[in-house]
Amino acid sequence: MLEPVSTADRVEILDVLRGFAIFGILLVNMEAFGWPLVLVNAQEWPRMVDRVADWLISFFAQGKFYPLFAFLFGYGLTIQMAHLEARGARFIPLYLRRLSVLLLIGAAHTLLLWMGDILITYALVGFPLLLFRTRRPKTLLLWALIGVLITVALYAASVRPVEYLTRRAIGSPRIEQPPGQRGVLDWFDARRTVHIYSRGPYGQIFRQRLAEAALVHVAGFIFLPHLFALFLLGLYAGRRRLLHDIPGHLPFFRKILPWALGIGIAGNLVAVVAEEYTRYVEMPRIEFLGVLSNLVGGPALTFCYVSAFVLVASGEARRLLRPLAEVGRMALSNYLLQSLICTTIFYSYGLGLYGQVGPARGLAIAIAIFLAQIPLSVWWLRRFRFGPAEWLWRSLTYGRLQPMRIAASGATGAG
Repeated sequence: MLEPVSTADRVEILDVLRGFAIFGILLVNMEAFGWPLVLVNAQEWPRMVDRVADWLISFFAQGKFYPLFAFLFGYGLTIQMAHLEARGARFIPLYLRRLSVLLLIGAAHTLLLWMGDILITYALVGFPLLLFRTRRPKTLLLWALIGVLITVALYAASVRPVEYLTRRAIGSPRIEQPPGQRGVLDWFDARRTVHIYSRGPYGQIFRQRLAEAALVHVAGFIFLPHLFALFLLGLYAGRRRLLHDIPGHLPFFRKILPWALGIGIAGNLVAVVAEEYTRYVEMPRIEFLGVLSNLVGGPALTFCYVSAFVLVASGEARRLLRPLAEVGRMALSNYLLQSLICTTIFYSYGLGLYGQVGPARGLAIAIAIFLAQIPLSVWWLRRFRFGPAEWLWRSLTYGRLQPMRIAASGATGAG
């Protein structure tokens, strides 16, 4: 009978990296939780502490953690294939069910909680990844490069129209209009959006969230080839088993660390300076240079983080990473929990702080939430085999309810 991978067969460094990614995703998403889409990365913060916090998040987190999740997703494909092939099972039907369930969870997340869901995108990009599961490593690298180049071309073609629509939405004086008289831009009027999320009823928030979710997924189409390239890099690393055998690949990670750090710092400096400059001056070419630098510098810093964690995990300090691994084992549950907590903080049915929390306070809130998630994850996994969302995902994927309590199953946990 098919069942999920047991805890004994898990690759701990993957869970550590997932836990770290969950923290980074929260840092990046915090501004999007509390401010209109058109103001994210476009605001002029009057307080120095907010400008410093915004700069730190842009430099160290923005564009670094969705690549990490994408890389881990691709790497996980190789683990799932090996797990099923060892049991003589058919991989493709189970994998398709797994992605379909993830797609449904992402849709529920979007409908009920937050417009910035990433699960739908990951599920959709995961389907074509099947076509590359048996391709040669060099082929994977070639197509990864092609994916990055396609994204660069798509973004270059879209800079001016996106800039125009954004500035129209920011400058629009309209806050409320009868539904029958709304134009497309009215859904993204900054002041109207603040009014809806901070004061409006749930039904109005629901309609606004759907409009924003549609924009996020349409605009995100530009970056899908880049995301797919990162999936392919994860698949490539999994085929080489880079994270399965850390001692055997330490020379590789020691070699890649300084290169990734150097390229990451250079690329992100250009990206942050370009982002800051284009807040005050409309310069599509400068903005394009910033995005291009982030497309290179972001993943470079991502792989710098990966290398650093691998080197730490190879020494005596490995035990310090175990609580982070527990967060990673419940990555899906923790991701959804972050949305539940943050929307309650910012939306009208909770504290109603939408449009009031700057980057400095947002950073403090993010750290506090994550610090609470660490002991919560440790506590939960001492009693249960899965996080609640992971249990639902696996139960629907395997077509039967998975044993939840550790005592009931006689196991020490599973992934």
